[in-house]
Amino acid sequence: MSKRVVIAELEPKAYEAMFGLEKYLSKTNLEPSLKELIKIRVSQINGCAFCINLHTKDARKMGETEQRIYALSAWRETPFFTETERAVLALAEEITYIHNGGVSDETYQNAAKLLDENTLAQAIIAIATINTWNRIAVTTHQQPALD
Repeated sequence: MSKRVVIAELEPKAYEAMFGLEKYLSKTNLEPSLKELIKIRVSQINGCAFCINLHTKDARKMGETEQRIYALSAWRETPFFTETERAVLALAEEITYIHNGGVSDETYQNAAKLLDENTLAQAIIAIATINTWNRIAVTTHQQPALD
């Protein structure tokens, strides 16, 4: 891969702003495990190896099971996820694939039925934030560290 810019070094204030969103999200009503599921699933869709590596490690540290992490890309086909997790994962996928017609009323209403308005808004911000991180990492060829 060719060398690309390192935004964190060249434009640290941009990273500070992004970390401001992360700080906000750390204080929301969203369950920490759900935030990690969002980050992993969106990163899978976007093909962001750096973020998949980072957030699967974070999820395991928080007690997430290997089984659920491995099955996340096929969450619809498993019984491993709660109704709320399923609703948020569907929302995450439609927001990430927003160019395919936006977010359907059905998906939005299903999430709204299970989350209060503030938590729904927080989930939307969490999904948008990881999409932005993915776009930065993929564009700049950020590589996961070898363990």
